[in-house]
Amino acid sequence: MKDWDLRKLRVLRALHDTGTVTAAATALRMTPSAVSQQLAALSRQIGAPVVEARGRGVRLTGAAHVLLRHAEIVFAQLERAGAELDGYARGDAGTVRIGTIATAITRLVVPAAGLLRRSAPEITLSVREAEAAEVYEELAGGEVDLALTLAVDAPTVRDPRFVLFPMLTDPLDIALPPGHPLAAGPGLRLAQLAAEPWIFGSRGPWRDITLTACADAGFVPEQAHAAADWPAVFALVAAGMGIALVPRMATTGGLRREVAVRPLDADRPRRRIVGAVRGGAEDAPLLRRTLGALREAAELDPLVQFS
Repeated sequence: MKDWDLRKLRVLRALHDTGTVTAAATALRMTPSAVSQQLAALSRQIGAPVVEARGRGVRLTGAAHVLLRHAEIVFAQLERAGAELDGYARGDAGTVRIGTIATAITRLVVPAAGLLRRSAPEITLSVREAEAAEVYEELAGGEVDLALTLAVDAPTVRDPRFVLFPMLTDPLDIALPPGHPLAAGPGLRLAQLAAEPWIFGSRGPWRDITLTACADAGFVPEQAHAAADWPAVFALVAAGMGIALVPRMATTGGLRREVAVRPLDADRPRRRIVGAVRGGAEDAPLLRRTLGALREAAELDPLVQFS
């Protein structure tokens, strides 16, 4: 039986996830030389190379992919072991690191923190804001314990690294400049806005969500301005420079004060928010309790729909 070194297996997984030795070294807080040494030692241990040259970089060999397939099962089982050991504790104290998109902080994380403060005051939430796709990278890298992000960026259910939990469905509304001719009319449809100048990001999930919603309505929106920060988007709309599809979770407080936000009840565009933990950690009492508070916060929000 081989004497497996989990550190070497984690280096191999980091290389698979990041694509380069340098990126793997950064993710693991190691030097590229140390990463290369670990990979060389792993190759000697299994009697076959785990990487091969590809241009200026490297790629994983077939042997490496076989090893990774089994290693993922080992990592998930170790997570389950940790969760089972945690089950001997009360599960009502400790810190949960949450990686989340910005809009979920206000509408999910903060209310959940309030619920936990009353029911389990010894639980602390540590919040880390990130872009939607980055949240999974942070979860896989162990930088956060729980992720809240868009379902559109979620890995497949066959990915053994993560377990996903539906959280809520967030309706998408349209933000119009004050005084816009369609701001007060009933039954607004996206198709009525096909000729308008549109505001959405130059890349990322919100661009994809906007383009998909407009395509479902039968048109391609003309992008007048590229912006992804919600205060910037609302400022551009308020200035009469265009219109924007906006998540209802973002239309709170001062953000929407100077614009007309209209529902699209006929088209019913939606985005879905999911929670995720590392595979095997789903039964950890502390995470279970935190997920329960987040789902309770989602149910209590009158502006969104519980999934």
